[in-house]
Amino acid sequence: MQSLNQPSPPTPLWVITLAAAAIAAIGMGLRQTMGLYFVPVSESLGGGRESFALAIAIANLVWGISAPFTGAVSDRYGTGLVVAFGAVTTTIGLLLLYAAQSETVLFLSGIFMGFGVAGAGVNAVVGAVGRAAAPEERSAAIASIGMGAGIGILIALPYAHLLMEGLGWQTSLLVLAATASMILLLAWPVSGRPATVVSAVPPQSLKAALGEAFRHPSFWLLNAGFFVCGFHVIFYGTHLPAYVADQGLGAEVGVWGLMVVGLGNLIGTYMAGQWGRHYSKRIGLSLIYIARTFVFLGFLFLPVSPAMVIGLSAVLGLLWLSTVPLTTSLVATFFGAKWMTMLYGIVFFSHQLGSFLGVWLGGAIYDRLQSYDAMWWICVGLGLFAAMLHWPIEERPVARLRTEPGE
Repeated sequence: MQSLNQPSPPTPLWVITLAAAAIAAIGMGLRQTMGLYFVPVSESLGGGRESFALAIAIANLVWGISAPFTGAVSDRYGTGLVVAFGAVTTTIGLLLLYAAQSETVLFLSGIFMGFGVAGAGVNAVVGAVGRAAAPEERSAAIASIGMGAGIGILIALPYAHLLMEGLGWQTSLLVLAATASMILLLAWPVSGRPATVVSAVPPQSLKAALGEAFRHPSFWLLNAGFFVCGFHVIFYGTHLPAYVADQGLGAEVGVWGLMVVGLGNLIGTYMAGQWGRHYSKRIGLSLIYIARTFVFLGFLFLPVSPAMVIGLSAVLGLLWLSTVPLTTSLVATFFGAKWMTMLYGIVFFSHQLGSFLGVWLGGAIYDRLQSYDAMWWICVGLGLFAAMLHWPIEERPVARLRTEPGE
């Protein structure tokens, strides 16, 4: 007879991965819809686009600042607590945006939305999947989370657009808030304290993990490169609907553009996960950033049309979250899975610094120049810079993992 005190079997990897992908789908999908609210919120509050751009920039900065802390909680106490926190704060942030009649409330909404996606975004759940997966399967498993986020974007954009058309932009936010609360139901499969590995070697402390990472040159190169990723994707995801409107194209072109980003992301993230299983992750990242520069050059030199916007968006979608499985897996390659979520959170903080600058600078430059051309050029330059940064990364474990029993 089985003992009543016998521990329950571990949750299967596919269950954890499916739940994590669903959490990322809702959390990242709702975050991506904010670009659709750019024009109506700006017009409702009066003034230019910089205020709403700053609110979204604040959300991304708070997301980045929170990520190492939510990562540390996830690594020590389990991902479920972090996901529940993200569900609640996302809901509050959307309700505040619904009620916003001043910049103060708008910025407060951004703060809560930032906390929300820090707890219910890709960065919050990579550790749960990374710890459950074998090292050789880690890139592909984490890629599934990115694919889930892509599905979320693909669904959330037409979902929000139809809600805005049928209910008005303010009432649609109430429905989105109710949708965000559903994340609470998905927290259970990724909950529970991470298992303690029995080893003759004492487990690495948080302080030791931080010291080891901060002394590792390749870790800083990865941080700098991911800054560029954040700059690119948040600028594009937030400002594309406004850019489309400026070109005299229908609002549906912006929606379709962001939808095909989500669709392309499914393919690109899967391909990146498979690439990471067989080829160099640093080279894969360099190629992604070089390819992005050609997309941004297209917005400068190709004739503007719905086909151009949707076509370039589809290509950019292939390069969207494809950086995540490669970047995350490099963190695990360097340092192991013990503090993976927290250390990735630090890299992600750099990503969000780029996000803050990209979304705010896009609004500030537009208000002054009435054009996004300067931003497209900045995106081109940063893409080339990021490609060069990843090339010298040393893609191997730190000395500690080479001399101690591995993961």
